[in-house]
Amino acid sequence: MAAPPLGESVLPAYRAGGSWRARVAAGLEAALRFLDAEPAVGYLCVVGALGAGPRALERRARVAQVLVAAVHDGRRETHAARRPDRLVAEGVVGAVLAIVHSRFQERNSKPLLGLSSALMAVIVLPYLGAGAAERELERPAPRTRRAAAPTGRDPLRELDMRLTYRTVRVLLAIAANPASSNRQIATVAGIADQGQISKLLSRLQSLGLIANAGGDHSKGEPNAWSLTPTGEEVTRTLQAQTA
Repeated sequence: MAAPPLGESVLPAYRAGGSWRARVAAGLEAALRFLDAEPAVGYLCVVGALGAGPRALERRARVAQVLVAAVHDGRRETHAARRPDRLVAEGVVGAVLAIVHSRFQERNSKPLLGLSSALMAVIVLPYLGAGAAERELERPAPRTRRAAAPTGRDPLRELDMRLTYRTVRVLLAIAANPASSNRQIATVAGIADQGQISKLLSRLQSLGLIANAGGDHSKGEPNAWSLTPTGEEVTRTLQAQTA
C-alpha cells in the first residue's frame, strides 16, 4: 500500500482531542514525521506544487486554508484583551511553510522533526504569549520512530534506491516534457550542473524509470528521454500522494 497522503497522517492526530496547543503539536509532529519518512512526496507537497500548474496550486491553497483554520482556533485560548484576527493565523502558517520550504531547498539531511519545538514556538506566540513560546523552545524534540514494515504493493518501495529531491524533479520534468534532451531536462528541473544531470539520468535509466530514444550521438543528435511504464507508475504514485 502506498504511503498515505499528508492530510491522512495529520488530521487524525489533530482531531485526537485535548487543548488547542496539544492538538496543534500532535498535528505538527505527524506532519514532520510524514515529511521525514517520505521526502520525495514531501518535496512535491511543499516545493513542487508551486510550479506544478493551477490545479496543484489550488489544492495547495485549500490545504493552507485548513491549516489556517486550525491555527486560528487558538484565538479561543488567548488571554489577550483582543483576540488575534485570522490574518495572524495566515501569517503563522505562511511562516511555518516558508521554513519547511527553505529546508527542502537547502536539501538539509537533518530530520525536519527536529524543528518541532521552534515551529511550535512560532505558532503559539501570538495566542499564548512569550512565556508559552519560551516553554515550547525548551521542550525536547520528539524522538524518531522506526518505520513500520510496509504492506501490499508500493511502486516507490520496490525501487532499489530512495528517490531524492533531485531525482523527483528530473522525473517530473520528463513527465511534463517527453523526449527532452539532457539540457532541456536540466533547465526544467533547475539543475545547472550538466555532469550532475547526466548522473541522475543514468541512475533513473538503470532503475528502469526512463528510456532514451535519442538519435546518433556521433552525428550530434541529442538524447530524447521519456518515462517507461514503470516510471509512469512511480510518477503517478508520487503525484497521487500529494492530492
